[in-house]
Amino acid sequence: MNMHAARSALNHDPELRQWAEEWLKDKERTANQMMTEQEFEKHWLYVRPERMHEGALEAATAYAASQDK
Repeated sequence: MNMHAARSALNHDPELRQWAEEWLKDKERTANQMMTEQEFEKHWLYVRPERMHEGALEAATAYAASQDK
C-alpha cells in the first residue's frame, strides 16, 4: 500500500475513515498529554486535516493489522 491508495481508501470507506481518525486522534492525544480535554479538542480541530493526510498510510496499515487479529 502507498500513500495514494491509503488516502483513497479513507475517502471511500467511512468505517475505515472513522477508525483511522480515532486512531490518529488517540496518537495525537498521547503526544499532547499536558493539554486539558478542552484544549486538546480545539487543537485537534486545527491539526486534524494535516494529521489525517500525513497519517493516512500509517492508520490504514494499523487498521489492516487490527482486522487480522
